[in-house]
This record gives sequence, C-alpha cells and structure tokens, in this order.
Amino acid sequence: MAANPPPADRPRIVLLHATPIAMAPVQTAFAETWPEAEIVNLLDDGLTIDRAKETDLSPAIIARFVDFGQYGYRMGATGVLVTCSAFGPAIDKLAASVPVPVLKPNEAMFQAALASGKTIGMLATFAPSVSTMTDEFEEYVAQAGMKATLTTIVVKDAIDLLRGGDADLHNRLVAERAPELAHCDAIMLAHFSTSRAAAAVRERVTVPVLTAPHAAVERMRGLVEGPFRRG
Repeated sequence: MAANPPPADRPRIVLLHATPIAMAPVQTAFAETWPEAEIVNLLDDGLTIDRAKETDLSPAIIARFVDFGQYGYRMGATGVLVTCSAFGPAIDKLAASVPVPVLKPNEAMFQAALASGKTIGMLATFAPSVSTMTDEFEEYVAQAGMKATLTTIVVKDAIDLLRGGDADLHNRLVAERAPELAHCDAIMLAHFSTSRAAAAVRERVTVPVLTAPHAAVERMRGLVEGPFRRG
C-alpha cells in the first residue's frame, strides 16, 4: 500500500475520530505534550452512530474502519492514533495492514493505571465501548503477566449532554459517580471525550484519576520520535 512521504522535518500523526467530541481533548494533549508533531484530523461520525446500533462489532463496521485508517496512512502518516475506544478488533486489523505504529486510545492509560495497583475503576459514558475496552484491558493484563480487576460504571446520559454542548453537566454527572470507585487504586476516564471531567472527578476522590489523551500522545511520541529526534 503506497503512501505519500511525510514531511521531512515533522512526524505526521493522523488522528482517527469517530465522534467530534473526542477531537478537542487530544488536540489539547498534543499542544501541551508534543507540539512538534504535525496533526491531521480525520472524522467519520457515522462509525459511532452505527456502532451504537450493534452489540458486537460487525464485520461490516470493521471493514469500514480499516478502510478509514488506510486512507489516513496513505496521507503520509508516521503514526496513526485512534481516539474512539469502541473499535478494538478493527484497530488490530488496521495495525496489521499498515507499516506504521497504530495506537489504540487506551493502551497507555492501562499501563499507567496498573502502575498504581491491581484494583482499577473506570468511568465510561458510551456503553458500546465497554465490552471492547474490557477485553483490551484483560488482554493487556495477561500479556503483562499480572493479575488485576476492572470495575466499570457507565454514566447514563452524560455523553448525550456533551454532544448537546453541556460540558459542565456532563462533567458533574461523571464526577458524581466517582466515589463509587474510591476503593480502587486508580480510576480511568474511559474515553477521550470523558477527559473533560478529570478536574471534577479529582475533587471527589483521592486516588489517581487517569485520562487517555495525554498518555496516548506520550506513548505515540515514544513510538515514532526516533527518526525525528530533535538535534
């Protein structure tokens, strides 16, 4: 699969978005963590609309997602970062089909959470993503040779409020459920969009509260920065 060459002086990171509400948090994370990267945003919100209609990820959605990611690679991507957590098996297929790093949204956050302990909590707002995220977490734990448990709470209505522009109420609803996970060693905010609630959640609990965007950007930087190392 031919790709256009990336810029000579900056790594090009293609971001695959399946919902607009994931875009701002990761753009902020890049600006704060890795401003040298050149960011290209690709959005197909139809993927999230159709994913919400399925219990399991269908072959048709997987094929659409892989096509989406391969288009991003052909733009000259040095790396591909997926910002939606509901497409785990499709991300695996995409990663196997292109010769550049393809990063799932939560890999780095899982690593940080397990560094805090073995009892992990997660606050989610998009229910269809929970099964794939749980599978990814369990796979990561098994590969690391660890034993850990994951307790997930789905905060109803929060994502609809965020889509409607009410970020403050979204954040409050997420934070209100956080004390139910206060016994955990760490709490993960499941989605890039949920990271907006981090400050509100941290006001309600004393355990570490982890977000995906900054961890993912740091991980991607580590994967691709070698050839572009600053002088």
